[in-house]
Amino acid sequence: MAYVIAPEPIPALPVLGTADLFPVNRIFCVGRNYADHAREMGHDPEREPPFFFLKPGHALLPEGRDFPYPSSSRDVHYEFELVAAVDKAGTDIPVEDALSHLYGYAAGLDMTRRDLQLQAQKMARPWDVGKAFDYSAPCSAVAPASKIGHPEKGAIWLERNGKRVQSSDLSALIWKVPEIIAQLSKLFRLTPGDLVFTGTPAGVGPVQRGDVLHGFIEGVGDLRVRIV
Repeated sequence: MAYVIAPEPIPALPVLGTADLFPVNRIFCVGRNYADHAREMGHDPEREPPFFFLKPGHALLPEGRDFPYPSSSRDVHYEFELVAAVDKAGTDIPVEDALSHLYGYAAGLDMTRRDLQLQAQKMARPWDVGKAFDYSAPCSAVAPASKIGHPEKGAIWLERNGKRVQSSDLSALIWKVPEIIAQLSKLFRLTPGDLVFTGTPAGVGPVQRGDVLHGFIEGVGDLRVRIV
């Protein structure tokens, strides 16, 4: 038996300090998971349970590659986030078992066509065109939890052209990583290769061609992306 067409290559991220690759399946994103970001987007973080949206695996942009400014938008924003990498399948995962389903962590950018996202919101339509476009998920190498542990606190920041634009601490996450994994597994069967972008701090903003983004997460690593 053979495929009737050649399948696309499997998206993958390098594993930090090795020649290995982490294959990527789906990319889940958590919305408004830092209180300061929720407020800057006009929402009350104290009353909202976590909600999720998806990017396809082929939205992945591995580290070392430039981000091509997408068509059909004039307002593309950066959102820098801690990323959790799933290596063990599960449904209805208890919070206390959630971390055992993770291979490691990375630094990622949820790039957003903000104008298209806001237009969709106003029309009560899905966010896909604003969030799930090609190369909308730049991501660093995956740092194995066996080496770095499971970060609960530590600096997270992003610079645009050398100027600090986002700055917070992982301890400020409204929903912590185990809670995110547990809640997400009630809605989807998590599978090996899934990535979970855990939310962004305040300070999101637009990019222009020629910009350089540099993000850092203490204990996890950093990510550099040029906008072209």
